[in-house]
Amino acid sequence: MLADCHTHLDSYSDREVAEVLARALCAGVGFVIAAGTTVASSERAAALSKRFPEVFSGIGIHPMELDGFVDDASVARLMRLAASTGKVLVVSEIGLDFMGGMPDRAMQYQAFREQVRIALDLRLPIVFHSRESHAEALRVLREERAYEVGGAMHYFQADLNTARQAIDLGFHISLARPLLRLPRLQDVASQLPLSSIVLETDAAPQPFKAKRENWTEPRHLKDVARKLAELKGVSLEEVEAVTTANLLGMVSRVTVEKYVHIDHSDYGNAAGPT
Repeated sequence: MLADCHTHLDSYSDREVAEVLARALCAGVGFVIAAGTTVASSERAAALSKRFPEVFSGIGIHPMELDGFVDDASVARLMRLAASTGKVLVVSEIGLDFMGGMPDRAMQYQAFREQVRIALDLRLPIVFHSRESHAEALRVLREERAYEVGGAMHYFQADLNTARQAIDLGFHISLARPLLRLPRLQDVASQLPLSSIVLETDAAPQPFKAKRENWTEPRHLKDVARKLAELKGVSLEEVEAVTTANLLGMVSRVTVEKYVHIDHSDYGNAAGPT
């Protein structure tokens, strides 16, 4: 069974989510995590996780979505949301984005630090966004003791040194569809220990694509896993087993197993926080 550690299903209707999940199941994807990007989308992700057994959720405010500093009211809403269902597994999607045109960096730093502290209070792992900001993102995580909860570096496309720093800090490297087309990323992935890798699709509506069938969905996780198996010289089955065990070790495995059947003979004894 494959597991998608990062999606954005909140923009879909319940009917569309059901269809996406059905296609995912046919591709061997047993569960997905729907990440929040605002307080409202985090609420929607949590609601989806309550409705669909295969969906778990993340809460967080994306750096691109900031329109001010994260205030006490927003923190309180995120904390209440996490308490509303045991299916909130991660604080996600949070981080830094230094690409041109992004929100003020002072706001980004404040929001990132505040949400890392939420993760520490809740004892939830962090799935973080970093674009043109890797050194600073890792510095903040180190200073805020994020290694106490760990997590994953989302949609990874950086170099080997950055990957190793993230791993040393207690984070997994999350690979997505760019692995299929970027030779430099393929080279990095081939050198990383499989025990430090999780998989994702970052699936979200993509109306800019002419054909609906070309939108990225959790079902495409199998393509990423197949490419990783090729690069590592191992079987697809091994990649499925290890990357899923890695994710289960990162999040609360006990919570996942309440809703999704896990074959222990396949996924070993990786134990996450309970």
